[in-house]
Amino acid sequence: MNLFAWALAGFVLIHIGISATGLRARIVGAIGEWPYRGLFSLVSGALLTALIIGIGQMRADPFDPLNAPLWDPPEWLRWPAYVLVLFGLSLAFAGLFTPGPTFVGFEKKGLERAEPAYGVLRITRHPFLWGVALWGAGHLLVNGERFSLMLFGVLALMSVYGARSIDRKGAARDPEGWEKFEDVTSNAPFVAIVQGRNRLSLGEIGWRGLVGVAIAVMIALLHRQFFGVAAFST
Repeated sequence: MNLFAWALAGFVLIHIGISATGLRARIVGAIGEWPYRGLFSLVSGALLTALIIGIGQMRADPFDPLNAPLWDPPEWLRWPAYVLVLFGLSLAFAGLFTPGPTFVGFEKKGLERAEPAYGVLRITRHPFLWGVALWGAGHLLVNGERFSLMLFGVLALMSVYGARSIDRKGAARDPEGWEKFEDVTSNAPFVAIVQGRNRLSLGEIGWRGLVGVAIAVMIALLHRQFFGVAAFST
């Protein structure tokens, strides 16, 4: 396997094989909660860096088998892909600036708020993970290479699985508080709003949404410089 495949396998292993299993509790018991989170973040960052480097290496090697196309996406799929990717990135970054019950280190304080579901959490209680899932889904629409299907498919599925895993952990940690939070939110985006259990409040999202949109646009404009291919075709 090349660097990309090893890095992707490692990323899946630490998130699914460690973080989502009883092994996490054993490691936390041995070194403590915050040292574990710090180590987990460092390893995740290193693996993401390796993924980016590995993608660059594959794009530079036309004979790499993972570069082989499995399908040729039609041109019209670019438009729904643009919507999914830009909305996904905006949702993810807005979520990073909105501490709540699903935010690392804010799980207890988030449930203690008078209104724990506010801002982008009214759209989904997992804005970052669903943002990544939508970003991955958008890329799947317009990338037919094997490595693209592996990368974006795995990240999208991991994000959906991660949201469900956080729900289970939250319910186990504080059953009553989590039930109240779930009553006014939804896992999938906009479901609680459509069902009338919550409402969309752009004013509450405010600057967080604007920052999310700005970062999404910046990534799109610099896509060729960072990833070797333009985000928008001409």
